[in-house]
Amino acid sequence: MGEGSSNNQTRAYLMKRFETLGIHPRGKLGQNFLIDLNLLHLLHQSAQLERSDVVLEVGTGTGSLTGAMAQEAGQVVTVEVDAVMHEMAKQEHWDKDNIRFLFADILENKNRLNQEVLSVVREELARVPGRRFKLCANLPYQIATPLMSNLLLTDIPPYSMTVTIQKEVGDRIVAKPRTKDYGALAVWMQSQCDCRIVRVMPPTVFWPRPKVDSAIVQLVYNEKKRARIPNLRYFHEFVRALFFHRRKFIRSVLCSAFKGRLEKDVVDRILDETRLKGEIRAETLDVKKILELSEKFRVLLPVDKQTLLS
Repeated sequence: MGEGSSNNQTRAYLMKRFETLGIHPRGKLGQNFLIDLNLLHLLHQSAQLERSDVVLEVGTGTGSLTGAMAQEAGQVVTVEVDAVMHEMAKQEHWDKDNIRFLFADILENKNRLNQEVLSVVREELARVPGRRFKLCANLPYQIATPLMSNLLLTDIPPYSMTVTIQKEVGDRIVAKPRTKDYGALAVWMQSQCDCRIVRVMPPTVFWPRPKVDSAIVQLVYNEKKRARIPNLRYFHEFVRALFFHRRKFIRSVLCSAFKGRLEKDVVDRILDETRLKGEIRAETLDVKKILELSEKFRVLLPVDKQTLLS
């Protein structure tokens, strides 16, 4: 998706502005602009921005949300991959000294964030003691999952992430065990954050209209939850492996994931210790049980084998 909040974020204004520039929204970049001003306000108000906050926005668009957040936050770091949108937003907010405009792709690849962008965020956090890092954005659909997932792997996990995303992804984030949407994304997010859907939004509140419903979703980082995970990257890979073949029984999945590292009798022993039957599926396990199971395997592995599971 595209972006954010002011009286300039109406369908009529955007259409005229784009026509003047001789450009069109680029679907492959996920440029769907949120044109309901009440929902724009709800998005950034839900983030509860303060002067002590450094806010990352991904998808600057025309800069409407950018400007609204700059009135409340100490610093806004906004990232845009479209050169025309990047320049448009810079011209709109040339007089604001607490916005850093970055012309960049937030993703180096689906498993790695742009390190230059993270360096800028770290720099702004270090500028004033006690600053908090937040993500607030109307995210392009295609980058939402890798962006949010990978931010939780960094040394600067956001205090909160308040974003508009595809409703289907939001449902997967807040899903409970034994439901069709429950999987690796739910476990990974819920293992570290308190997650909720703030508002579901129909396609009509965007221009151009997407083909699916969207949602404002908020994830608030929970340090007590995070403290239960001794090796974050190992746990991330363990969860991905556990749900990679979600229709397979858990014994088969674990034997495959640890092939060449642990014998099958060790897998059976761990399942017995955790009082789990091998003929269940991962989708039946809650986050607490998956954390317990993950640790049972981790402590048996050499340190150099705890970073990546096949």
